[in-house]
Amino acid sequence: MSDDVDGARLLAAMQSLRRGVEATTYPLQLTDVDEARRERGELLAQLDDYILPRVESLDAPLLAVVGGSTGAGKSTLVNSLVGEPVTKSGVLRPTTRASTLIHHPADAEWFTGDRVLPGLARLTGGEQEDSDPGTLRLVAGNVPQGLALLDAPDIDSVVSANRDLARQLLSAADLWIFVTTAMRYADAVPWNLLQQAIERGTSVAVVLDRVPLDAMEEVRADFSTMLMEQGLGQSPVFAIAESELDATGLLPGVEVERINGWLASLAADQHARSIVIRRTLQGAIDSLDGRAQMLQSALEQQDAARTELTTIAAEAYAAALDGVTEGMRDGTLLRGEVLARWQEFVGTGEVFRQLEAGVSKLRDRVGAALRTRARQQPADDLGAALQSGVAALLQAHGETAAITVARQWRHTAGGAELVGAHPELSSVSDGFAEKSEKLVRAWQDDVLAMVREEAGGKRTTARFLAFGVNGIAVLLMLVVFSATAGLTGAEVGIAGGSAILAQRLLEAVFGDQAVRTLAAKARTQLLTRTEELYDAERTRFDDVVTATTSAEGTAAQLRTAIDQVRAAR
Repeated sequence: MSDDVDGARLLAAMQSLRRGVEATTYPLQLTDVDEARRERGELLAQLDDYILPRVESLDAPLLAVVGGSTGAGKSTLVNSLVGEPVTKSGVLRPTTRASTLIHHPADAEWFTGDRVLPGLARLTGGEQEDSDPGTLRLVAGNVPQGLALLDAPDIDSVVSANRDLARQLLSAADLWIFVTTAMRYADAVPWNLLQQAIERGTSVAVVLDRVPLDAMEEVRADFSTMLMEQGLGQSPVFAIAESELDATGLLPGVEVERINGWLASLAADQHARSIVIRRTLQGAIDSLDGRAQMLQSALEQQDAARTELTTIAAEAYAAALDGVTEGMRDGTLLRGEVLARWQEFVGTGEVFRQLEAGVSKLRDRVGAALRTRARQQPADDLGAALQSGVAALLQAHGETAAITVARQWRHTAGGAELVGAHPELSSVSDGFAEKSEKLVRAWQDDVLAMVREEAGGKRTTARFLAFGVNGIAVLLMLVVFSATAGLTGAEVGIAGGSAILAQRLLEAVFGDQAVRTLAAKARTQLLTRTEELYDAERTRFDDVVTATTSAEGTAAQLRTAIDQVRAAR
């Protein structure tokens, strides 16, 4: 396979990786997420600013970025190398704002477009005092053809935009010319960046500026030892003696002669220039695997956090449904107001004392009592009491579920920020009480329909007429809320006795098996409606989590892009 074909495959794989990285998002505030967000931005910038354009154009001029700490003399060095003041230098900090790129006049076409550093606007005029850090000032100057110098902002600038831009420009360099001074060469910040350059395979040359003549050998030896320890022992080192600047702010020519000679020979020797370019490009490509895998891991952590958050919501509302189920079984609903209305419905407490005397006799007494008084109103009152009780049960467990989810989210990675952004999640949705009441009314209509269907031709019997459709439906609801939806034992308290009595009266109309079937069906319908109600409430939480999901930037897609780069290499 030819080099052109190999290059085309590699470029396509890099473009696929770039799309994969761009699609990633890290919205949940997890541990180390800030690092992932920063790495994503830096990786995108290096792909756009350096790797992709360099893979496309290996024969483009070598870009040497001059960087270093505040006051190291970067701009003075650049001006001295060019032989004229082309970039601002001075004692005021920060000095460098807009970056200045000096190129040979014949190389202008490589930099006037957006081939490299596409995110920076181009300036070709003389203004630089008020230039924005987001601009790149182009100067056609006295540099060898095939090489360009870029004066970067301070890597430790007090202005964050300058620091960020400095890192971006260094990541776009074929060659990093690191400038430090005899007083500050051991500072931590530049060494951290040098370590990053080592890890990414960037070619580095070092300039030791403002070295006192009487300490030249001692400082160079100590600095060289440090470079050796950090893995930069092969990097060229240039020392500049502490010198007076001329009237235009330039260093004496003799102090920059060695650096200029080295740069000129590098520019003139296509093979040597290619070695530097390919070494840095290879290092940058080598670093992609680990960096992209770090982003992939961060994506997987985001997915895991989403799963945990949605699981918390699902479990809370499942517990709410269980609570309603238990509330329907334990007889709680058959007390208080419901019990009072029940006693009105059957007439007096005398029926309870006659329960053991025999169901037939009891049925006759109840039937007589119901035929001698207005039956509809007590049945309606009992139905209303049941409706209120059931609605209150649904509301209480729904409110508990919302509070529980919000509380647990506040203590779960990524959840606190979601609750803070959506305070409405800490309680039930607007209109939840009305929805609960509507649900119970609809369920009561279901029960009425079941009674009518089951009654069939029995509607004209004396037993049916003794209770009416509404009365029988209410009796069935009472059975639903008993301990077993079909008690067969002796009375267990007043509430339990109410359920037993209701069951026995229903059995007199429909038979015991039909009553059990009706009660089970009615209970299932109520729980089904309740589950739908709670599902809608839980969806509020799920929607908030889903909103943090990217349909494109998945861990699997990024993994595929990583594999494509590996294969192309």
